[in-house]
Amino acid sequence: MSIQNVAVIGSGTMGNGITHVFALYDYTVQLVDISDNIIQKSINIISKNLDRQIGKNIIDETKKKSALNNIKAVVGIEKINYDTDLIVEAVSENKELKLSIFNKLDDIIKPESIFATNTSSISITELAVKRPEKFIGMHFMNPVPVMKLVEVIKGYSTSLETFDKIVRLVKNLDKVPVLVNDFPGFVSNRVLIPMINEAIFALHEGVADKEAIDTVMKLGMNHPMGPLQLADFIGLDICLDIMNVIYTGYNDSKYRPCPLLKKMVAANKLGRKTGEGFYKY
Repeated sequence: MSIQNVAVIGSGTMGNGITHVFALYDYTVQLVDISDNIIQKSINIISKNLDRQIGKNIIDETKKKSALNNIKAVVGIEKINYDTDLIVEAVSENKELKLSIFNKLDDIIKPESIFATNTSSISITELAVKRPEKFIGMHFMNPVPVMKLVEVIKGYSTSLETFDKIVRLVKNLDKVPVLVNDFPGFVSNRVLIPMINEAIFALHEGVADKEAIDTVMKLGMNHPMGPLQLADFIGLDICLDIMNVIYTGYNDSKYRPCPLLKKMVAANKLGRKTGEGFYKY
């Protein structure tokens, strides 16, 4: 089975980025969410991001039009086409929500289809309650149209055939697939999010102010963005969710979320998306 028809479930930041890339490379993409209004807002974002690529001479107007024509809005997972070749789930980092989606999909999509999750930290094996041989992790990086890396994560029962198909697919999207084994946080977030959490501890304990912490990491470690600024970009709620997954997965106190992070999430100071996190936007 070759992969041509794709459904992306969830039209948030990651979902619209994944849809953008598949559509740009001539895959038929069903963008799935709970309302048409939400989906249309996401498609508008995709259109603006395609305009940015035109401005950088990466694509032209014809390619933009073709990409947008490849996207179909689908309200509700029960309306996904039976003949869809690949499901890419990109909803929030909530294990129960993801499990409920895959449980429903098993009766909706043809048996040959591959189930993939864009989870950034949750165990692939634990999510693979349906079609474990055809279940895999595809962790795209944000912003998806720009970042080359895709962590390809095998669950305990993921078949070699499924893995090989997804690796070929990622290369067809002009991305770089990297094999990662199924551990909490995988590689990217096992390293990145605890670093961000430690930067928050440094702020919490008064080691330095936020500008100083970010400047040290940018100028001293050559990071393009300071860890506190990056946390605002990712979303502090997402950072906390990932820290909780890693902390629970390893049962190791070195992964405990910083109290300041928990307090800011409780106050809904989540970063860019709420207008305020460590910085104001």
